[in-house]
Amino acid sequence: MKRTEAVRTPRSLGRTLFGAPGTAALTLGIVAILAWAVPPLWRWAVAGATWVASNRRGCAPDGACWAFIKARLSLFLYGGYPVEQQWRVNLAAAFMLAALLACLFARRHRTVWFVLLLGVMPAISAVLLAGGIAGLAPVPTADWGGLMLNAVLSFVAVACAVPLGTALAFGRRSSLPFVRGLCTAMIEFWRGVPLLGVLFMGLVLLPMVLPSGVTVDNLIRALVVLTLFTSAYMAEVVRGGLQGVLPGQREAAMALGLHPLQANVTVILPQAMRVALPGIVNVVVDLFKDTTLVSVVGLFDLMGVVNQSLKDQSWLGLANEGYAFAALLFFGCCLALSLAGSVLERRLQVS
Repeated sequence: MKRTEAVRTPRSLGRTLFGAPGTAALTLGIVAILAWAVPPLWRWAVAGATWVASNRRGCAPDGACWAFIKARLSLFLYGGYPVEQQWRVNLAAAFMLAALLACLFARRHRTVWFVLLLGVMPAISAVLLAGGIAGLAPVPTADWGGLMLNAVLSFVAVACAVPLGTALAFGRRSSLPFVRGLCTAMIEFWRGVPLLGVLFMGLVLLPMVLPSGVTVDNLIRALVVLTLFTSAYMAEVVRGGLQGVLPGQREAAMALGLHPLQANVTVILPQAMRVALPGIVNVVVDLFKDTTLVSVVGLFDLMGVVNQSLKDQSWLGLANEGYAFAALLFFGCCLALSLAGSVLERRLQVS
């Protein structure tokens, strides 16, 4: 049986790619596009690329100058974070990654790992990154940057937006008109304004309404704006999950004598989050990419650092390499988030 399947596999592939005239034309068109695009891209990115050089003049004129990326790699990943203290960033990332993997693959005590991931590890990471206690040298948030800043903004915004969005979703379904109207107004406001405009408002208008001498760190402003903005989208995703739970589940919970709050938390919400998980992952991926907008308010994330590095007189004219490297980093991170969401979906699915 296995030998027959092995013989039929090429035939099945052939029928899939060339089974109909339209399919055959589409396949040949894709092959033609790849044949046209891949060879020159390979020559530019690999065959003719320069990997070691001290400045732009040492790079080949017709190939990529990856020496620029190598020279600025620390800046792209950590921003202005002190080089001798970058081990703290690596340690915080290792803690968070270990807790995330435990949440995805642990067979027992998964709730404990989720509590560690969303409650304990962020506090430990904040101490490691900011310093000032436990003998760690303080590092101001103005020195935070690069991919590290994108990760911090994304994680904190998601960790705060999930509970806030869940509360807004329940509030929008509330039977109390005031609560329902207030939650609906907040959701529609934050969904109806552009993120870039809100970031500018937080930068320009907030200092105008604060008392004299009171200032708020730019990072805190960005975190507040991203959290509120994301919570509106998260609320609609969770509300869709709540609508996917059959009404009989609530009735059964109430028949067992559960309080409405207990029924929502222990019966309704877990089922709703299972349904809403793909949408939540989508919101997280979108948020991670949207963190690039914080560069307009004085925070140097990965894209901000790349743009600043392109102005270096020693490496002028290397925008293609800088943006290609940033795109690959973002693609890798977003792919990892999607894969983590897929693993969690399979672990939570119910037959």
